[in-house]
Amino acid sequence: MQVDGVPYRTLWVAEDGFSVEIIDQTRLPFAFETLRLSTLDDVLGAIRGMQVRGAPLIGVTAAYGICLQMLVDASDAALSAAADELLATRPTAVNLRWALSEMGAALRAVAPSGRRDAAYTRAAALADEDAALCRSIGENGLPLLEKALGSARDQGRDVLHVLTHCNAGWLAAVDWGTALAPVYLAHDSGMPIHVWVDETRPRNQGASLTAWELSQHGVSHSVITDNAGGHLMQKGRVDLCITGSDRTAANGDVCNKIGTYLKALAARDNGVPFYVALPYSTIDWELREGGASIPIEERDAREVSHLTGRAQSGQIVTVSILPEGSGVANPAFDITPAALVTALITERGVCDATAGGLRSLYPGRQLVR
Repeated sequence: MQVDGVPYRTLWVAEDGFSVEIIDQTRLPFAFETLRLSTLDDVLGAIRGMQVRGAPLIGVTAAYGICLQMLVDASDAALSAAADELLATRPTAVNLRWALSEMGAALRAVAPSGRRDAAYTRAAALADEDAALCRSIGENGLPLLEKALGSARDQGRDVLHVLTHCNAGWLAAVDWGTALAPVYLAHDSGMPIHVWVDETRPRNQGASLTAWELSQHGVSHSVITDNAGGHLMQKGRVDLCITGSDRTAANGDVCNKIGTYLKALAARDNGVPFYVALPYSTIDWELREGGASIPIEERDAREVSHLTGRAQSGQIVTVSILPEGSGVANPAFDITPAALVTALITERGVCDATAGGLRSLYPGRQLVR
């Protein structure tokens, strides 16, 4: 995708041939800065601190964390220890576990002396695959947007209005993104499209990341408060909703950024299609359903109690917004039951958010337990 007209991915191997460079997402939208990760500890810090975030990108970044550890110690013990440390950084997104499993399988098949090269080869393949998967998600989702535009025109409206939550664009993946991939393809095809961007408190990934990347691509959009989506649906100003997923259970239940469930409820009440876009690596075939089975990350209270922005002076400042002594609860994700999801958009096509729907696209997969 484009940043000031220059094509970028969200991470790439640095000129030294072993370090990894990332876009520091904590600096957006006020500054576009890259950061070099040269050690496993650097990767651990970048994932924990959300300098990289988004389920697909977390997985690929973790794969490169394994690469960096293999430069130092390529033993079985070091491989296992690195994987355990990386897995503990973000407990909800299943892509992290998937990518570490892929790396482990590839590296344990070769002797320690060959693991450095094997690690970088496998990590690069995972990165390229993620970009290709997201492009395919966009291609499979585009007909849904075209159909929705046709329905909007039947009602006398010439612009398709899409609501999204959090950031599931290219910043959340290696390239293209999941939920926004169909939007980018629609825009590039000339479709008149407008995106309602939920601010997505508490970290404001919609306001700071989704709005930024849509601006870079020239896509018409408006940032709205998280509580405005239902009102817009009631007024007939939303044609469809589309979000990403951090973990999807085998029955189609979706775990995504906190607030997704409320949008799905509003969409169901107002007859608005609610789609979820995801690659196969986000499907957790070990979970029969979501509910209490998916660990919900509880994040730092400071994400709720403080906000960062640009002051009139131009200085970037962080301020407290709560009364001193107020308690904070900060669950980072919620579960949207499959019954509220119109369909799942994957790299293999579109399916019902059901066990049968998923198996129709992935016939070789089944519930592990």
